[in-house]
Amino acid sequence: MMNGNSRPKRKVRPPRVLSAVELVQKFRISYQTLNHYTNLGLLRNATRKGIRRFYREDDVRRRLRTIKALQGKGYPLRLISERLNA
Repeated sequence: MMNGNSRPKRKVRPPRVLSAVELVQKFRISYQTLNHYTNLGLLRNATRKGIRRFYREDDVRRRLRTIKALQGKGYPLRLISERLNA
């Protein structure tokens, strides 16, 4: 029996995952930038299947926005990496 205060439960969608190719195209960054950011720990692989890398779209979007904002303020990537991974 439902009372007037209960709402139907929302379905939780799994996070969207992008391949490296999709990520490069969607966020307009180069493969070199993607590899550099990944090697510095600025972006984390969501999963790896063989040689293909996949990234969570929401995580990438948030991190790229933060990276660009901090770079605009003059922070070097090394400091940004330390701050994001603290």
